[in-house]
Amino acid sequence: MDDNQLLRYSRHILLPEIEIDGQQKLLDAHVLIIGVGGLGAPVSLYLTASGVGRLTICDDDRVDLTNLQRQIVHFTDSIGERKVDSAQRTLARINPQTVVTPIAERVAGERLEQLVQSADVIVDCTDNFATRHAINRACVRFARPLVSGAGVRFDGQVAVFDLRRADSPCYHCLFPESGDLEEMRCAVMGVFAPLVGIIGSIQAAETLKLLIGAGKDLTGRLLLLDALTMEWRSVRLKKDPQCAVCGAGESARRPKVA
Repeated sequence: MDDNQLLRYSRHILLPEIEIDGQQKLLDAHVLIIGVGGLGAPVSLYLTASGVGRLTICDDDRVDLTNLQRQIVHFTDSIGERKVDSAQRTLARINPQTVVTPIAERVAGERLEQLVQSADVIVDCTDNFATRHAINRACVRFARPLVSGAGVRFDGQVAVFDLRRADSPCYHCLFPESGDLEEMRCAVMGVFAPLVGIIGSIQAAETLKLLIGAGKDLTGRLLLLDALTMEWRSVRLKKDPQCAVCGAGESARRPKVA
């Protein structure tokens, strides 16, 4: 770490939970962010500002006028541009030391597995169950920590599935793929702009803690926010031993709530 970096990250280094060793872990880290919209925007901004050394950002969409109400990594002059290119330009202005690799595609299959395997932490900022389950399966296969967030209307949720741990539930334990779950997207339901900023900021914080090894992360808990009343709920989650993805069984069911 050179003198410029010591100064740039001095407010982190002052924290006894981080110090120089923790900041160096961030500089050496590689994070995969899938989705650069409402959630991916604050995640990418905070990870870049915090000094994460490498970010790979994936999104096959282009910036639309309706995005600008909440997707704060993009600007009016970015309309029509690929989101990953718009985000890369913004992130470079914040911290040119972070290497950002843009992937303008809906990653799936072997490509997704390669990206997951190459990263230290995966941050799911997508908006559909099919993609979330595909990401989860790859994280389980390669034992990578997964930081998951979602937000629609005034309701947000965030959880961590640290799949390096034998006792950690996975996303499928919480939302079985065969379950009867209603797909709710902000394009149809609407979304309160600061909601995704709050949830995305928590995703960024959990990612940094995982990389540094500081504090207690959200593994085994689902954090729920009602932004209309600004009330939080924390639900305890347990690994499902019969989970079809991370367990020993072939069937899936919801985890027990303690």
